Amino acid sequence: MRALLASAAAAGAWWRVPQAQAATASSAAAPPPAAGWRLQGQARLRLFGFSVYDAALWAPDGFDPAAYEQWPFALELRYLRNFDGRAIAQRSLEEIQRLAPVDTERTQRWLAAMRRAFPDVNAGDRIAGVHLPGQGARFFHNGRERPGIDDAEFAVLFFGIWLSPRTSVPGFRARLLCGGSPP
Repeated sequence: MRALLASAAAAGAWWRVPQAQAATASSAAAPPPAAGWRLQGQARLRLFGFSVYDAALWAPDGFDPAAYEQWPFALELRYLRNFDGRAIAQRSLEEIQRLAPVDTERTQRWLAAMRRAFPDVNAGDRIAGVHLPGQGARFFHNGRERPGIDDAEFAVLFFGIWLSPRTSVPGFRARLLCGGSPP
């Protein structure tokens, strides 16, 4: 467990990019967040013809996407548009519910936690999530740590939005897991 926390702390350092640099950074990959981690892939999410965000997935050597829930990893989203944090949380919950049935109590608890974790974002902002298997998720906004969610089931389903074989965006998932890069 200490190794996972140390890995998350190291990952957090990676997202502490100066704001001016974050705003001007291209979709090129940043250095890995922790020793032994490497870029798995990148993808651009487009919905209804609009570019929403670019994503980069970082994971330790040997990462097995078929068992992503068992691995620590980091997923960074660089937003290409402005979004309300509450809308991000609501959309995330809807995608989680597509993956698995979730009882009302957990739904409300997770939605409240995501609303605390996800701020409003502007084009160029970055939100990074670090998966800590068996523990939960940590979040960073433009390098600053946000409230985490200490719930392993939440973390598996949340990151499953992008990494589960049942994702609503299978082409996006394939690019994240196979070294793809956003156009």
